[in-house]
Amino acid sequence: MRGDSSGMRVWGRRNSSNVAKVLWTLDELGLAHERIDLGGPFGGNDDPAYRALNPNGRIPTLQDGDLVLWESNAIVRYLAARHGAGGLWPAEPGPRALSDRWMDWVSINLVPPFLAYRRLLDQPEAARDAAAFAREEATVLHLFAIVEAALQPGPFILGERLTIGDIVLGPPVHRFLKGGGAGRDWPRLAACHAALRERSAFRAHVAAAL
Repeated sequence: MRGDSSGMRVWGRRNSSNVAKVLWTLDELGLAHERIDLGGPFGGNDDPAYRALNPNGRIPTLQDGDLVLWESNAIVRYLAARHGAGGLWPAEPGPRALSDRWMDWVSINLVPPFLAYRRLLDQPEAARDAAAFAREEATVLHLFAIVEAALQPGPFILGERLTIGDIVLGPPVHRFLKGGGAGRDWPRLAACHAALRERSAFRAHVAAAL
């Protein structure tokens, strides 16, 4: 069932990376929407009315007319396919697949160890499990090295044009470099980050929120 972009609503808090990438996509595509605070300090995840929209009680959830979607990657794909064909959503199957694969890679490979690394990094060094931190840091460095190598010629994952792959890579790249990049130089990540920061939608929904 197709939605009506004039009445889009998003449930979720601004400082969630999954919500941020949906808001970034909406703004990048120039789509009007209403955001409703939910999750974290706002609560509401278990409210029956919200569970009727999203049985998982997670954020974000998008309502576009009669269409209700959850899972942030599915939302980004839907918005890009419907409103960003030829841009965020590459028209050619090959380039589209080369961009789309990063959506799964970030969720499956990058996010779990990166969250574990950040939790340990936030602890006082004296209280931190040094061995666990070393393991998570090594994994994270390896994964961001994969992204660094893929950003060739850059500045985006497919070169000169922003696509759905950049939408999911942008938040973790921003958080990683904001945290110092584990004390190493990442020239291609830094160039990508600089190019993203030139976009007002990224500044509003990622750089200002995460």
